[in-house]
Amino acid sequence: MGYRVAVVGATGNVGREMMQVLAEREFPCDEVAAVASSRSQGAEVEFGDSGKMLKCQNIEHFDWAGWDIALFAAGSGPAREYAPKAAAAGCVVIDNSSLYRMDPDVPLIVPEVNPEAIHDYKKRNIVANPNCSTAQLVVALKPLHDAATIKRVVVSTYQSVSGAGKAGMDELFQQSRAIFVGDAVEPAMFTKQIAFNVIPHIDVFLDDGSTKEEWKMVVETKKILGSRIKLTATCVRVPVFVGHSEAVNIEFEREIGADAAMDILREAPGIMLIDKREDGGYVTPVEAAGDSATYVSRVREDPTVEHGLSLWCVSDNLRKGAALNAVQIAELLGRECLKKG
Repeated sequence: MGYRVAVVGATGNVGREMMQVLAEREFPCDEVAAVASSRSQGAEVEFGDSGKMLKCQNIEHFDWAGWDIALFAAGSGPAREYAPKAAAAGCVVIDNSSLYRMDPDVPLIVPEVNPEAIHDYKKRNIVANPNCSTAQLVVALKPLHDAATIKRVVVSTYQSVSGAGKAGMDELFQQSRAIFVGDAVEPAMFTKQIAFNVIPHIDVFLDDGSTKEEWKMVVETKKILGSRIKLTATCVRVPVFVGHSEAVNIEFEREIGADAAMDILREAPGIMLIDKREDGGYVTPVEAAGDSATYVSRVREDPTVEHGLSLWCVSDNLRKGAALNAVQIAELLGRECLKKG
């Protein structure tokens, strides 16, 4: 006996990826509903690569009764209005927006990192999916934290335009084409030209000079891994279509060498260690796109601090940073809390 699953925001990048991942991982679905705004009502989306097409239903009139799980990929506005309605009807919401992440009654889950927190879903019938840059970071940090206890993290991100949705991807394509043919480039989605450029600005600025994206990485990492960890982030948008990269510097309470760290990472769930220390012996976003792993490369000791390591971390942000993590949470719910059959 399987589950009835609704995918909200089914016509967007992440919603479509959720459909793909549900099919790929053969999640036990008796029924899948594609749910979207009134603008997309009647539009068809494919479920996986099966050729099975689902017609989008209008979220304004969707009846949540009898549905087991709702994967929300529609942003904070629809999550604020409709997630509580779904939850009240007995449908467990797994939300990809930032709206509920720091709610003390909503667990923030990365299944490889803090699966034990899943049981707290009952407080509101809602589970939060972390920010894409946070998700891959904590997957890489968790096994090292268990081994030597992390004190401080300094991370610089190189985030693809797909993190800003289809409009971000379209803008990179259009600007790149315009530059090649000599047309004028006018930023619209981003604050400055993104083609052949990098922008040290994601989300709004806060009073202390950091951006909200950087703040998210700090507070979400603390909620998932532990409040004692100190973290500072610089988040940068780069002209890459899919795949976030991170340069990570870690300071530990106890000694841990690069060889020991690589042995730990090699065996850690969700991680692929590719570190050959030669030309091309590392992973870039192009190789990570379309894959489910969090790739770690360039592991080395940092001689400027006691017990320090540096590493390079790459993942497909539409997958581990969003759709895959949401489906993994649904799988965890099924194993631990919503057992059927």
